[in-house]
Amino acid sequence: MHEKQNTAALVSLSAMAADLPPSSWHALLCLVLFSAVVASSSAMDCDGEDRAALLRVKAQLGHPVQLSSWLPATNCCAWEPPAVFCSAAGRVTGLALSSLDGVRAPVPPALGELPELVILQVQSVRGLSGPIPSSFGNLTRLEDLNIAGTSISGPVPDFLAGLTSLRTLVIADGKLAGPIPGCLGSLPDLRYLDLSGNMLTGAIPPGLLHGSFRFLILANNQLTGEIPSDCGDDDVDTLDLSHNLLVGDPSPFLFGITKPVAKVDLSWNELEFDMTDVSFPHHLTFLDLSHNRINGSVAKSLMDVKLEHFDVSYNGLCGEIPAGRFMSAHGAESYEQNRCLCGTPLPPCTTGMLGR
Repeated sequence: MHEKQNTAALVSLSAMAADLPPSSWHALLCLVLFSAVVASSSAMDCDGEDRAALLRVKAQLGHPVQLSSWLPATNCCAWEPPAVFCSAAGRVTGLALSSLDGVRAPVPPALGELPELVILQVQSVRGLSGPIPSSFGNLTRLEDLNIAGTSISGPVPDFLAGLTSLRTLVIADGKLAGPIPGCLGSLPDLRYLDLSGNMLTGAIPPGLLHGSFRFLILANNQLTGEIPSDCGDDDVDTLDLSHNLLVGDPSPFLFGITKPVAKVDLSWNELEFDMTDVSFPHHLTFLDLSHNRINGSVAKSLMDVKLEHFDVSYNGLCGEIPAGRFMSAHGAESYEQNRCLCGTPLPPCTTGMLGR
């Protein structure tokens, strides 16, 4: 019976991925993998204090119908859906709350009363509002915090820097405001940070991420200033700073033939640099520099980069587009609304155009 329940929970979690933004897949994968490790734990009755805390969470959320199986005197390790995962000792170590109908409530402080939590995921609960409660500072074992698709507001709390086990921090698609606290850089294992889709302001603090295979996703905010040079470190895999108000020239530290970065999205900013002699990384698969103030000509180094997505539209580029190798994969929409670009896939160059 318990094996069937956990299998159903895994299937439910996998189905969630179809409705999640790409930035949320990472933490969901962590939760699915984590659930596989503890799949047999529902045979152990849950800790009484953890069950009481979960019942307080249910009450603070207004008793949503999806939590109807959360009842006193029952084994909370077997509660599903949503998913509750426990250790072999019956402590709640993973919790996934998703698409709870009718919720109109602040973030439940009782979530911070689950001290053994390793993974906490809250997805697509638009009625969840207010700041992140200070009780979250008690979750010192938390490794993956993923909150997306809510109406959570207020600042990014400084006390998150006390959760020194955090590897993944996602608070996306909400109403956070104010600056990104630089103290997040003190988290020694933080490799995946997604604060996209909020109303954050100010400069991007340097040194936010550590370790290998880093993801920094701060798109769709109101961030200003220059991009920190450590965003070009050799351990960065994905950098998405699109739809902000960033300025300056990040090309000297972001790009280079041997850089391992796979995705760079800097679109819809106010960046300004000459692209002509930029050496783009051969590992790149996604490059979006559209809607900036980039000038010069399209870099010839792009001929050797096999990009699945490429966009330099709405800039000030001029001259003949390099031809050959991987350039043939890019259509005219990749180059539209520049100053005077010409050549395939745009109309042929004329003497007058090349002389501008």
